[in-house]
Amino acid sequence: MENVKRKKKKAGRPAKAIKKDVRAAIRFSHAEYFIVKEKAANAGIKPSAYIRWTAIHTTVKTRLSDEERQLVRQLIGMANNLNQIAKSAHREGMFKTMLYFEEYRNAFDGLLNKLRYGK
Repeated sequence: MENVKRKKKKAGRPAKAIKKDVRAAIRFSHAEYFIVKEKAANAGIKPSAYIRWTAIHTTVKTRLSDEERQLVRQLIGMANNLNQIAKSAHREGMFKTMLYFEEYRNAFDGLLNKLRYGK
């Protein structure tokens, strides 16, 4: 008779397809951790999975660059000019004021597009 060797089944839990082997520690205050736990519970996942998902999938807006800060200063200056346009409307009449307003509106739109799209 031939001896038939049977493979033994491996005991225990099956190996995971993707192994998470890097650990990163983070510290929370009690209030912060409570907020994270509540948000994770609302999402129906564990806090660690919630933190992992938000760290990978969310985007953080960067701070304004020097050029963008300068554009914001220009916008503030234009707001002052708009106040002056309102004063001139009382003095010079609406037609001349509309011309001033159109110039500032076009400049304002250009600055907003630069801030928004970098164009």
